[in-house]
Amino acid sequence: MRGLRILLVFLVALAGCTAPVVPDDSPTVTTGAETTTDAPSATTPETTAETTTSTATTTETVTVTETAAVTETATPEQTTRETTTYPPASGYGPWGSDPVIVDVEAPNDGRDYETLVREATVFWEQNDARYLGYEIEYAVTSDARNPDIIVQFSDEIPECSGQADAVGCAPYITDRRQIDRPVTVYVRTGFGDDSTVEITEHELGHTLGLAHGDEPASLMNSSGILYTLPRTNATEKAFPWDDPDFTVYVNDSGAKDPEAARDQIRHAFDYFADGAPGMPDNLTYTYVDDPEAAEIRISFTEESPCGEGAASCAAVSGYDPDGDDAVETYDHFEVILVDLDSDAVGWHVGYWTAHYLGAEDDADKPEPFRDSTYSERRSEWWT
Repeated sequence: MRGLRILLVFLVALAGCTAPVVPDDSPTVTTGAETTTDAPSATTPETTAETTTSTATTTETVTVTETAAVTETATPEQTTRETTTYPPASGYGPWGSDPVIVDVEAPNDGRDYETLVREATVFWEQNDARYLGYEIEYAVTSDARNPDIIVQFSDEIPECSGQADAVGCAPYITDRRQIDRPVTVYVRTGFGDDSTVEITEHELGHTLGLAHGDEPASLMNSSGILYTLPRTNATEKAFPWDDPDFTVYVNDSGAKDPEAARDQIRHAFDYFADGAPGMPDNLTYTYVDDPEAAEIRISFTEESPCGEGAASCAAVSGYDPDGDDAVETYDHFEVILVDLDSDAVGWHVGYWTAHYLGAEDDADKPEPFRDSTYSERRSEWWT
């Protein structure tokens, strides 16, 4: 009998708050122990990793300038093995007493898949008494003539009981009469070494008679945190978003003149939608009434949550699928405007929009956002 054996992948969502100070008059910034003029600073962000199976939260202090990358971390909960003691292994399970011959079939992409599979089999050899109650031994190769198991690595998993997002699939074997050699275990490529080993261990566990939720539960759960192979960080991308169509939510309750503030915000986004110099030329902005549905969220306040003297600050969140402690793709950003004159609102919104469109360095931003003066920020700079 062949059953569905899956380990779902969930991206780890990171949320980091950078608070560069953009004062209106004579700005200063503290970057580490250094103080300069006409430059911003940062405060303490909070990062949160969320999945359906576990949640980890870390907090760190990040000091950046307007030209620096946003650094964020997420530390998933450490995997711990249960301490339940099983009787010493006696006898053999469905695979018998001979070593189980495992053949590895993988793409020729330079990765040592055989070593990753061997690491997975060693786990079960070292924990057979604890979790299986019988002995198991493997022999892993990439050119076996008559294998018992084939571990097939592929960028797509064949139909597995209708599950579209499976990253692995294997038969659930509890009796030797179920074995039709060679048994195929499928593992999706594209994940980092640790996650690849984890998927393989999970799938081999099913061939050893373990179902979802069996011990070790942290491994045999049907879903968990997985990390991909390294990907380009958002701060290194020309465009760090999934698509160029943005939704915008404006909370104008704290604005000095809500109608004028909204006019300024529309001027800022129209400037980018019309093809701002050096920015993507296919941007769209749609205004929504639900902040949770917005990729850009703008609010006003009289007291700064960002730091002394701040006229505006921003926070960005995104995803870290490769687990390198840096966001690879943004999913939304928030702009907080602090006690601003209405005619300065558009400039600050435009500044942060350019920043999170990939122009972290002011030299890469459109001309209106480079070394602008107090009066220039209040001009019709978008014309």
